[in-house]
Amino acid sequence: MSIQWLFDVIDERKNNPTEKSHTASLFAKGLPKIAQKVGEEGTEVVVAALSEDDQRLVEEVADLTYHTLVLLSARGLTPAQVLAELEKRHRK
Repeated sequence: MSIQWLFDVIDERKNNPTEKSHTASLFAKGLPKIAQKVGEEGTEVVVAALSEDDQRLVEEVADLTYHTLVLLSARGLTPAQVLAELEKRHRK
């Protein structure tokens, strides 16, 4: 599994929604709800980092990563763009 694979699955669910898809339901709720979920998950990462065990932190980072990828897709952006920005910063 890779970030790109997960992003491709997210895009597939966006473009071919089904009733049972959590991802499709996020897209149906719109950008404000998706952005809210990213904020909630970010807070949960901070809480886990400060007061939970390593496994809980990993779980919360996974949730944040997933919701961030949904947000990128909703805005028509890609993980490759994020990686390009990180590479650009590294060269400075």
